Amino acid sequence: MSRSAPLLELTSIRTRLAVLVGASVVVAAVVGTIGTDAGVPLWLGLPATIGLALVVTRWLATGMTTPLREMTTAAERMAKGDYRARITTTGQDEVGALARAFASMATELEQGEEHRRRLVATVAHELRTPLSAQQALLENLADGVTTPDETTLRAALAQSERLGSLVTDLLDLSRPDSRRIPLSPSRIRVGELLDDAIAEASLQGRDVTLVVDVEPTDLTITGDRDRLAQVTANLLDNAVRHSPASGTVTLTARTTDDAWTLTVADEGPGLTPERAERLFHRFGPGGDEGGGTGLGLAIAAWVASMHGGTIRALDADAGARLELHLPLTPPTSPSPAPLTTTTTQEPTMTAESAPSLRGSAANGLAPGPEEARQRRLEGQGTGLSLSRWWPERVTQGQPWLLLAALAVGLLAAILLPGNAIGLGLLVVLTAGGAALWLASPRRAKPWSWVTAALALPLGLTTILRDDPVMSFFAVAVAGVLAAAACTDARTVTGMIASVIAWPLSALRGLPLLDRTIRVLARRGSAWSVLRSGVVSLALLLVFGGLLASADAVLGSWAAGLVPDISDMAIFRVFVLVFFAGVTLAGLYLAINPPTVDGAELSPRIPEREWQVPLGVVIAIFVAFVVAQAAAVVGGHDYVMRTAGVTYAESARQGFGQLTLATALVLLLVAGVRALGRTSTERDRRVMRAMNAALCVLTLLVVASALRRMALYQEAYGYTTLRINGDLFEVWLGLVVLAVLVSLFTPTRRWLGRTVLVTAAALTIVGTVGNTSAWVADRNIERWQATGKIDTWYLSSLPADAVPTIESSALPAHIKQCALSMHQVYGAGDEDTLAGWNLARSRAEEIRQRYDDPTQCTDSRGWSR
Repeated sequence: MSRSAPLLELTSIRTRLAVLVGASVVVAAVVGTIGTDAGVPLWLGLPATIGLALVVTRWLATGMTTPLREMTTAAERMAKGDYRARITTTGQDEVGALARAFASMATELEQGEEHRRRLVATVAHELRTPLSAQQALLENLADGVTTPDETTLRAALAQSERLGSLVTDLLDLSRPDSRRIPLSPSRIRVGELLDDAIAEASLQGRDVTLVVDVEPTDLTITGDRDRLAQVTANLLDNAVRHSPASGTVTLTARTTDDAWTLTVADEGPGLTPERAERLFHRFGPGGDEGGGTGLGLAIAAWVASMHGGTIRALDADAGARLELHLPLTPPTSPSPAPLTTTTTQEPTMTAESAPSLRGSAANGLAPGPEEARQRRLEGQGTGLSLSRWWPERVTQGQPWLLLAALAVGLLAAILLPGNAIGLGLLVVLTAGGAALWLASPRRAKPWSWVTAALALPLGLTTILRDDPVMSFFAVAVAGVLAAAACTDARTVTGMIASVIAWPLSALRGLPLLDRTIRVLARRGSAWSVLRSGVVSLALLLVFGGLLASADAVLGSWAAGLVPDISDMAIFRVFVLVFFAGVTLAGLYLAINPPTVDGAELSPRIPEREWQVPLGVVIAIFVAFVVAQAAAVVGGHDYVMRTAGVTYAESARQGFGQLTLATALVLLLVAGVRALGRTSTERDRRVMRAMNAALCVLTLLVVASALRRMALYQEAYGYTTLRINGDLFEVWLGLVVLAVLVSLFTPTRRWLGRTVLVTAAALTIVGTVGNTSAWVADRNIERWQATGKIDTWYLSSLPADAVPTIESSALPAHIKQCALSMHQVYGAGDEDTLAGWNLARSRAEEIRQRYDDPTQCTDSRGWSR
């Protein structure tokens, strides 16, 4: 089994998927069962189980999608005109067959593109020679050097006719090489053929002597006259261009029994063996200082093959000698050899190979319609892709990130299990936060320092307070701050996207985890050791279990040697996997953050469709405010007459609804601002005014909700839940106020960070500010005013309230009753250093002085 492609040997994609799903389900089931038997809670066991199953799935899927990714990259390159991409795969499944078919298609497309470029180059080359001759003739006529007699005009007409025939020939040449092009054979006198070629070449005005030697002088052959004229013209043009001034070019024609040869010799620099070998290749060495493109000789070789002959370069002491060898009578069914093209080794497409752009822009030309189409194609297809929203900026393996995550997980596995919330959790959170801060390239930005300053007191909640619920909220807000710092989010939607991106990083970062593990494996024999260990353990369990069960003595030895894995050890493994996974996902978010800001929705709701509903909501809020004003003016009796409930009962009924209404208003305003269409300045003023009116009315609703809760607490007492509700409503009010201000500012990019900072600040007030002690103090003040206090509720408060109760003015018997019944969170065993908590430590010292409970007044603990 290959470690890079474990399922490569399976020849069916369906079989691969079946094995993949089956293995993932088995891993998830086994891990889940082990965690359940060990008493691992669901919130810890489920993420660890899913994470391990994902790792196994990712490992088994390695190599399955590589050809698909390569084909996607190759298709993008082909859309830009680059057909050189090749797919490398050795798989025998359906994906491998698709990759090979794709590679074949790419080869055919590349050949077609090469054929098109050949045609363009051939046209340029073949039209240049007669055009040059015709241009020279016309210049001589214009300058009076040549008399415009019938001979001269007929020469010009012959050149024009040759241009027309060349166009026809080039169209034939543009057909695929496998297509046979018919010949038009006729009897040709070689001497006349060469004289015509010399007459045309002499019109170019080069200082070269042209000599014809035909033996016998009446040599007559059979062939396509036009094509042979094209061959002789190309050979002669090549020799003249490479001849020095006052040089001589000799054309020698000879015959044998059934063939004839034409040798063209010049006095130029000659040919090296390498140039001679590739002389007749298309795009070969002809395009040199002589001014040619290399196509003329390639076409000459092609025409020779049509006649059943050959063309080659002969050895010469000086200059070059080219020999055309043709039969006296060509075969009736010629099989032209394909034109040979000088090529280089084709590049192999890999996932990292960057596409090379070719087109008019590469040649320095202005972009035309084709170039514009390619640019549109380049922009399409990636607009909604994952790589556009979440680019992977760091692609190389990051071993230190993996080791840092494992270190945090190991630290959590050592410090957290068996201990209450305290110093151990603070150390783990600090280590994870420091790793994220060091990994983030944005750590030097002011926003990163602000989030760190807010996260620090939130993390200290774990050792300063004894309330697990408040500790949970504090850690959660600190996590939101960390995510926002990693992505540098500014808007509210950016904050939400940052939080969502953290767990998604566990999926997005799997390819980088693969590369990281490969880097670590290359540094040593880790893979071999792991593979050998797994196989050895499996064999030990199978054969050891069979033989130990077959022999009592061996079984007793095995029982003494096999360690007893406790539930706590399993619990520690789950803790390690959970915290290492969370930290690793956060580290990936830090080095490869997604683009969470900048995506704006296009306004598409017409003016009337958002103005009317918004007006209805404003009218409802106005009615509510009027009703509240009537209740305030009418007082308690008015409420009793109209609603049939007391003031306190009325307050109790409405707080939750008003809090929900405030949150819904924020969503409504955000939706109108994002989706509401404003075609004119008047529409924008109307939107601003209506949203502002709704925000002002909502602030009145917030004030009403807080007043209701205050009345309710005066009537029924204070609790931590009610105080936290007040803090949440205050935060909503601050958000509404910030939204109101943003309506009149040029930008609202500051709004998201304001919302998060206020949430963190109020969370700090509720946690570090010791809400439990404040609630206890308010209830004691209420006892001083009414003479009633709920001793049972005092005893249920977290340990944070114990010092306040002990130092209060309550009678000794009430203190004795409340503190003796007080259940300190985590009590039962003395806290270790990892579980040390300041509030619990102080509360335990006080509780030891009140260990003799007295009889409370009633079952609810109401004392006077």
